[in-house]
Amino acid sequence: MKKGIHPEFKKVSITCTTCGNVFEGASTLKELRVDTCSNCHPFYTGEQKFAAATGRVERFNRRYKAVKETKEVKETKETKEVKEVKETKETKEVKN
Repeated sequence: MKKGIHPEFKKVSITCTTCGNVFEGASTLKELRVDTCSNCHPFYTGEQKFAAATGRVERFNRRYKAVKETKEVKETKETKEVKEVKETKETKEVKN
């Protein structure tokens, strides 16, 4: 590693602006401030809510099921039409 080109890495105090918690870390800056820390973030405190996601998943599954069924109906109609066209061609060939 070249000497003199790298910034000085030192211990600094990190302050949370939401709850005021102060803890130590390492950085090239003199002081660090963060918006949320492990003391006030909902994920770490257990206050995170998942209730809204369950309804969305069910709604997605209902919509996807409806789309899938319409595609299947379309495919069956198309296969019937193809069969009818093939049958008419075969009957014409037999007559000739």
